[in-house]
Amino acid sequence: MTQSPAVRSLGRFGEVRIGERAARTLAAELARCDDRKAALLVGVTPDAPVLAVAIEALLPGDRLTVVPAGSTSPAELRSHVATLGSWVADRVRVVDTLAEAEAADVMIVGEALVGTGEEARATLDGLTKYLAEGGVLSVATPAGPGRTAGAAAELDRQGALHGVGVDLVLRNQPPVRVHRLRFTAVDAAMAARLAPAYRPSSVPLTRDMHIDSNGVAAAGIALGLAALTRAVRPKSKLWLVPALAAAPVAAFFRDPERDVPEDPSAVVAAADGRVLSVQRLHDERFGAGEWLRVAVFLSVLDVHVNRSPVAGKVVDYFVADGGFANAMKPEAEHNVAAYTVLDTEHGTVVVAQRTGLIARRIVQRAPVGSLLARGERFGLIRFGSRTDVYLPAEAADPLVGPGDKVVGGSSVIARWR
Repeated sequence: MTQSPAVRSLGRFGEVRIGERAARTLAAELARCDDRKAALLVGVTPDAPVLAVAIEALLPGDRLTVVPAGSTSPAELRSHVATLGSWVADRVRVVDTLAEAEAADVMIVGEALVGTGEEARATLDGLTKYLAEGGVLSVATPAGPGRTAGAAAELDRQGALHGVGVDLVLRNQPPVRVHRLRFTAVDAAMAARLAPAYRPSSVPLTRDMHIDSNGVAAAGIALGLAALTRAVRPKSKLWLVPALAAAPVAAFFRDPERDVPEDPSAVVAAADGRVLSVQRLHDERFGAGEWLRVAVFLSVLDVHVNRSPVAGKVVDYFVADGGFANAMKPEAEHNVAAYTVLDTEHGTVVVAQRTGLIARRIVQRAPVGSLLARGERFGLIRFGSRTDVYLPAEAADPLVGPGDKVVGGSSVIARWR
């Protein structure tokens, strides 16, 4: 079978397996958009998990165009789609070549991108022609020491220029890194029509409870230290200290599912904790005018995952140097802090992740250009501290006060006027 150049430059199917977890990460942008949309899936076989995941994400008004992998004929793929019933067959079109595809709002490459940097660049150039204005391209590349350096380096370069998200999927054989790229501008209003994105950065324990990958890594280090201590000093009981600490450390990074309010006027808490203050102030770093700031203190017992309080587009991110004072004290105002600036339909909104006496590490996973749904995870602060939400004072009314307990992604802390 003759493939179009864009498909031919991808790796051979089966060279890098795309499992279900990686498939769900690739299809995250498709699954989170509730608007009517056109999707394009390139390089799949009938039994590819990414095909099943993409079909599962379709809504009644959606259209999905599929280009088969080199090992599959279009007839074989059409036959498979026909067996899935009329509902699927009416929405999924299999084409012989990529040249037959229409512009897509979401494009997914079903095979990991391998080869040289030049080949990867040529592939991306060939694919971007089929993206609609503001469309997102999701593509994977091998990760880890054995990854194909040329293609991976080119994806990293493209990600720095056009990336709106990247996820490392360790639970894939071999591990892959999934890049989401947007080559043209998108309006911030689009964020209000999105659901929180699927993130592989946590390990599910139950249907409603996950552990963030940071917690898995920390627990693994503790268990490794326990094993090393027991090997070096087999007669000592010291190994019990890190071994018993593994579970509490992992629990610090628990990541529960949350019910996000559907009310479009609601502003939700960015973190679990207790409200320290609600005040009006001026901060020229974010623009002229008065700001309404809601500060929430996170103890070591609270959930550390941070969520976006509003739907918006990340337009800036910066870190301010400072100290590590107790987050409950006024001096914490000058602690090290990471600021995520969002453009929204109601104006600029800022989320500050502040360090504290114990918390020294801030994780932020939303690059500039990405869209965040209300209540969507975007980072965490290791071992507590403080999260502040800045809202335009003339556009929002606070609904909480000092001492109130709030739940990230669920509690309404303010309402747009």
